[in-house]
Order: sequence, then structure tokens, then C-alpha cells
Amino acid sequence: MNDPEQLPPASPVSSKGPGAATERRRAARRTVRRGPLLLAVVTVSLLFGAWGLWAGLRGGGVAGPDAGERIAALEQEVTTLTRSDQISREANLKLQGTLAERDEEIAALRADVAFYERFVGATAQRRGLTVHELRLAPGTDSVWHYTATLTQNLNRDASSEGELRLAVEGTRDGRLEQLDWDDLRQREDAPALPYSFRFFQQVQGDIMLPQGFTPTRVTVRLQPRGGRAVEQSFPWGEATGRSATDA
Repeated sequence: MNDPEQLPPASPVSSKGPGAATERRRAARRTVRRGPLLLAVVTVSLLFGAWGLWAGLRGGGVAGPDAGERIAALEQEVTTLTRSDQISREANLKLQGTLAERDEEIAALRADVAFYERFVGATAQRRGLTVHELRLAPGTDSVWHYTATLTQNLNRDASSEGELRLAVEGTRDGRLEQLDWDDLRQREDAPALPYSFRFFQQVQGDIMLPQGFTPTRVTVRLQPRGGRAVEQSFPWGEATGRSATDA
């Protein structure tokens, strides 16, 4: 006799039985109910995306002109600063040039002061008529401009008066030659240059050298009134600051 408490095990529900069909119908109903919700979510997402895109495009369209104006303003500012820097550089260069000129003027004035003190100062050495310096500068063609600085401080109460002439020694065609005042002035009986000063004077004029002539030495001849002539010679290179072959 079978034990009433021992029941046979329940048979598993087959996927092909009535229970499986019921379960499938329930899942289908749940899917049908969720469909509208998913559609709504997707629709809202699309709407938000479209709104964001529209806002971005609208914002870019508004900001574009402002950005262009800012860029134009910055470019103008860069141009202004560049021009200002250029003007500052030009002004600085001009100022440096002016300062250099002033330095040269100051140096020249100091040299003049030293020159005056040497001949006019209380401790100056007493000397008679002399050629303190001779300078020759080239001009057009074969013309040379000369500047002779004459000094005297032996007799401070009297003026020194007289005439100045030049003579140049050199070579031409391999031979020694001397050009006198008339030759240098290219005229006969050329008048001498007068001078008249108490302490010093600069006498200036022009001379002309013939073609093919190579100068080596220049002589200054001073003929004071009522006195002996004074002659002083200077090497051509010293008077011109160049070699004789550059004449």
C-alpha cells in the first residue's frame, strides 16, 4: 500500500504547454504597453537635440559679427603699436645722431679753447709769425682747397699783416718739378692772399695741379709788411691726410 505522504514529483511545465503560451501573451502585452513610453522618450530626445542645434547655430550667427569686430580692433591695435614702435626707433636714431653731432661740436670747442689758451693764455709760449697748421682738401677735377692757420703772440699789442703764397714740389714724367704760386693759380702775376690778425687767422683759397703731376711737399710763404719772409713746408700726405699717389 502506497504511503499517502509520498507524492509523486510534479512534472515540469513544458514550453509547449498552455502555461508557456500564457506567459508569452503577458510579455507581449508588457511590450505593447512600453512602446508608447519609449517612443515618447525618443521623441523628446530628438526635440532637445534639435533645439540645441538651433540654439548653437543661432548663437554662432550672433557672435560672428562681434568676433569679426574684435579681430579688426586687435589688428588695428597691432598696426598702431607697430607704427608707434617704428616712430620711437626713428626718433631714437635721430636723437643718437644729434647727440653724436653735439659730442663732435663739444670736442671741437674744447680744441678751440686749448688752441686759444696756447696762444693767448697767460702761460702761453711767445712765438712770432708761424703757420700753425695747413690743410688741403680735394675739390673737382684737379682743384685743391687749402686752409692755412696763421698765428703769432710775440707782439700782442700789434697786428701782423702781409701776404701768403704757396708752392708745391713733386714729380712729373719721372722728373722733379716745383710749381710756384702763378703755376698753382694758372695765371701770371697772380695776386697773393692778404692776411691781417692779432693772434691768429685762417686763410683759405684754391690751387690747381696739372695733369700727371704727383705732389710730395707743399710750402707756405708768408711775407709780412716790413719784415723778413717766413717759409714752412709740410709733407703732402700730412697736409691732405692721404698719400701722394692719391692726389
